[in-house]
Amino acid sequence: MVDKSSGQGAIVFCQALLVERADKGIFVGLIVVDEAGRGEQFLFNMNPVKHTVGVLAICAALITFSNVQAQDWPQWRGPNRDGQVTGFKAPKTWPKELKQEWKVTVGVGDATPALVGKRLYSFTRQETDEVLLCLDAASGKTIWQASYPAEYVVTGPPARHPGTRSSPVVSQGKICTLGVGGILSCFDATSGKVLWRKQSTNDYLGVAYRSDASMSPVVVDGRCIVQVGVKGAGAVMAFDLASGEAKWKWESDGPASSSPVVMTVKGKKQVVTFTAKSLIGLDAVNGQLLWRVPFEATQGNNTTPVVDGQTLFYTGQGKGLFALKIELQGTGFVPVPVWTNAQAGARFTTPVLKDGRLYGFTGRFFCADAKTGVTLWTDDTGRGSTATMLDAGSVMLALTLNSGLIAFKPSGKEYTELAKLKVSESETWAHPVVAGKRIYVKDADSVTCWTFGEP
Repeated sequence: MVDKSSGQGAIVFCQALLVERADKGIFVGLIVVDEAGRGEQFLFNMNPVKHTVGVLAICAALITFSNVQAQDWPQWRGPNRDGQVTGFKAPKTWPKELKQEWKVTVGVGDATPALVGKRLYSFTRQETDEVLLCLDAASGKTIWQASYPAEYVVTGPPARHPGTRSSPVVSQGKICTLGVGGILSCFDATSGKVLWRKQSTNDYLGVAYRSDASMSPVVVDGRCIVQVGVKGAGAVMAFDLASGEAKWKWESDGPASSSPVVMTVKGKKQVVTFTAKSLIGLDAVNGQLLWRVPFEATQGNNTTPVVDGQTLFYTGQGKGLFALKIELQGTGFVPVPVWTNAQAGARFTTPVLKDGRLYGFTGRFFCADAKTGVTLWTDDTGRGSTATMLDAGSVMLALTLNSGLIAFKPSGKEYTELAKLKVSESETWAHPVVAGKRIYVKDADSVTCWTFGEP
C-alpha cells in the first residue's frame, strides 16, 4: 500500500508481509516509512486465537508511528511553517523550573534545530567552519557531524551574530542548510554525506550570493527553494532536491531575512516571501511572478508571512500588521487588501494564527482579531526586542530574547500568564522545539533538552 500524501512527514509507504512459520504459525510484518525517510518495522502474531489482538496491535502501531511523526519539527516554524505544535500536553500545575536532561555545546548561531524522529539536527558555526550536527534527541550524543570551510565573515553591527541564522529543512531523507555566507548544502539525513552543494556565482546562475543570509530554505514538491543575493540584487531559486540541478530563478530587488511559505489558490501552488522591497507570490512550478505588493519595513523585512487559505497576514516594524486576500481575477492573481493595523508592526516576530486570532509581539505580547485586525489586548510588560511564538494547543508558548520561556492562555479577552521559566544563561533567538514533554532550546552556543520532570 502506498500513500502519495505530499504532507511534510506524512506516511508515504506502508507494506505488510505475510509470513508463515511451521513452528510458530502466521505472522504479519509491517514496514512503515515517512516522507523524511524515517522508518519502523513491526511484527505481529496473527494465529487464530490472537487474531483480534494482532489487528488491534497493528492499528496501535500505526497510531503510535503517526503520533511520533506529529511531534517532528522538520523545518522553520514546524511541519507547516505556521508555529503550530502537536502532541503537547500542558502540565496541570506549572513547575517553577524545568528539569535539564542534557546540554551540548554545538557552536554559535541562531538557527532553530530540526527534529525528525529520534534525531535532532543543529546547524552552527565553529571557528571558521559551518557545522551540521546530528544528535540523539534523547541523550544529546552526537550521531554524526559534517563541516565545511565558511570563509565569509559577518561585519558591522550584525557581527554580534557571527554564526548561522537559517534553520535546516529535512525532507525525503535529506537535509538542506543555508550558511550565513550563502553556501547551500544538501546532506543525507542518515549518514551526513554531502549530496550536493552550491558555493559559487556560477552555481547560482550568475547571482552574487555572498551576504548575511538569514532566510530558511523550504522544500516544495521535491525542490529546495532559497533566496540569495546582495543589497539591491538577488534571486529566489529552486534546486532539485535529489540532484541539485537548478530548476528556475526569479531575479529580485535584493534578498530579505524573511523565510518563504507555501499557499495554494484556485489550484495554483505559490511560494510567498518577502524580498528587500516587496511581498511576492511565485509559481512554485516555474518561478513566474504571480503578484507583488510593495513593502519595506524599518530595518528590513524580517518576518514570515502567515497563510490562512487565500488570506495572508504579514507584519513589519514601522509599518503595521496587514491582511490581504489573493484572488484569481481573469487569468491573473490579484492581492486585495483586507485590513491594516498600523500599531502592531513587528521587527522580528512572526505572529501565530489560532482560533481566528493573531498572537504577536512588538516588545509586548498582543492579540488581534484576524477578521478585522482590531487589537483585542496588549500585555503591560515590556520584554525586549524579540520573541519566538508557538501555538501549543491549550497554551501559547513564547521564548523571549532574555531566555524566558513563557506560557499564557490563548484568549481574546486579556493576557493571562501561566508560567515563566528560565531556560538559558544567554540570549535565545531560535525557536524552542517542543516534542511531547521535551523542549529543546538553542542559545548562543548550546542546545539544551528540558523536561517537566514528570514521570
